[in-house]
Amino acid sequence: MTDVVSAAWLADRLGDVRLVDVRDAWEFDGIGHLPGAASIPFDEFRSADGDVGMLPGRDVWEELLSAAGISPDDDIVAYDDMHGVFAARFLVTALLYGHGPENLHLLDGDFSAWNQQYETTSEASDLPEATYDVTDPEESPLVDFETVEAALDDDEVVIVDTRDPDEFDEGHLPGAVNLDWRELVDDETRGLKPREELDAILDAAGLTPDRRIVLYCNTARRISHTYVVLSHLGYEHVEFYEGSLTEWEARDGRIVEE
Repeated sequence: MTDVVSAAWLADRLGDVRLVDVRDAWEFDGIGHLPGAASIPFDEFRSADGDVGMLPGRDVWEELLSAAGISPDDDIVAYDDMHGVFAARFLVTALLYGHGPENLHLLDGDFSAWNQQYETTSEASDLPEATYDVTDPEESPLVDFETVEAALDDDEVVIVDTRDPDEFDEGHLPGAVNLDWRELVDDETRGLKPREELDAILDAAGLTPDRRIVLYCNTARRISHTYVVLSHLGYEHVEFYEGSLTEWEARDGRIVEE
């Protein structure tokens, strides 16, 4: 199960995990980074073939992780400086390429949570040699256009739009509920809100652990954060529409406006 971990949790395990910093390279070098972290900027693990937000390709992923000193069995902690939304996309990508969910962790509170309590460095990280081989996951949360289209008429399914309310009002999938991914984040701590608050927010939106949930946004970035949070909370029936609204509109999927 992909989870969210605190800076204190990470500090106790710093030498036992592989750290991935998905900020821009200039931030990694100029502002500093966590000791031992590998730099894999967000744009490097997105498709370069015009499919905005889609997976980068197996060969690209293997090269990136091998260069970062990551092996298939490693525990990975990813972080960014944007409440975890970019780092979450990295973790979901790893999951979809076969990395075990129990070995994938998001740093709660992003870079700032670590920077407030622990030392950072601008020195280059000494990364181990590694060869990363992509495998097919035992189970994949990915769903395609046809699956989502069929789910529109299924009362047992909650289709969730994780964009902001203005975007939702301009057009969304029929029957979708709006849960802006930022509703789950505390702006002050930059990390997740307390469990009781999260449960209340999710319950109000109709997202309970017993329901089948289908997530979408525009380009699969924002749903990555919501997916990781729901996984962390123990939700087991969460599906990931990677094509999201970009593909949905390109294929003339039904859209409604508020």
